[in-house]
Amino acid sequence: MKTWKKWILAAGILGMAAVTVSCGGTEKAGNGGTEKGKLKIGVVQIMQHASLDLANKGFIDGLKERGYDESKVVFDQQNAQGDQSNLRSIANRFVSGKYNLICAISTPAAQAMANATAEIPIIGTAIFDYESAKLMKSEKSPDSNITGTNDRGPLEKQLLLIKEITPNIKKLGTIYNSSEINSVIQAKKLKEACEPLGIELVELTVNSVNDVQQVAEGFLGGKVDAVFIPTDNIIASSIPTVMAIADKEKIPVYGAEVGHVRSGVLASESISFYDIGHKAGLMAADILEGKKQIKDIPVEGADKSGLYINKAEMERLGIKIPQAVLERAELI
Repeated sequence: MKTWKKWILAAGILGMAAVTVSCGGTEKAGNGGTEKGKLKIGVVQIMQHASLDLANKGFIDGLKERGYDESKVVFDQQNAQGDQSNLRSIANRFVSGKYNLICAISTPAAQAMANATAEIPIIGTAIFDYESAKLMKSEKSPDSNITGTNDRGPLEKQLLLIKEITPNIKKLGTIYNSSEINSVIQAKKLKEACEPLGIELVELTVNSVNDVQQVAEGFLGGKVDAVFIPTDNIIASSIPTVMAIADKEKIPVYGAEVGHVRSGVLASESISFYDIGHKAGLMAADILEGKKQIKDIPVEGADKSGLYINKAEMERLGIKIPQAVLERAELI
């Protein structure tokens, strides 16, 4: 490489380390800035929506419980705003800054961080399947610099809930981003779980937020009896759009997690994204304390789930939910 090219490359890397990337982020220390002697932890999420925000909060709280607060740590919070090029810029920032640890929230965020470094420990959370995402060969025995928590919900319970509330269901719709590997895997597992119940899965796919409204209209006209939304980042950020369409024909919409219910869907048997984020924070503390290495920490999931129902949507649809379901649910 010519000398002038080397100077340009070096200047670019230094520039990324010196300023917050344009995708939006905050760097927090006790008195602000990167204070000497403090650990540097980069936290990145693919975009902002309720579930990822909860996982983020849980991660930070888990670390703080173990003594890793702003007096000891500079937390560099970054949001890629759904943009892959932003993820690459954030990854370069963390690597060139020689961060002590990275928390990657969502599959795309984890993939970008893992592609950028094989040295810095990465703790992931809100990731459906680490193996399918090519982040490791086995979740039971991590073989690289990444481990963490998954966000797999109780799919069988979710389908049984749909059957309880919509007992005559024959066709279940689902909508997801075909470019996100975890969403593709979820759709495959959902289809497999529907077959024994005699439910036909109707799949609609999008590539961006801009596609959601037009694609979701494919559910209208009696094509489905209900809709299920997986833990898909694009769809999670577009639930009001999906609900506006489904409500035209009073199609009940179910979600994979409680954040969907808070955003307007009818019901969900959901794990807690705060809890999986918190568990990831405790894993990070083990790494920072030197108690464990990445290879010693298998991927873990949620310990429990809960049933959540959106009261306003229930009333809007005019659905009579069985009393047995209501008694075990939290109304939102």
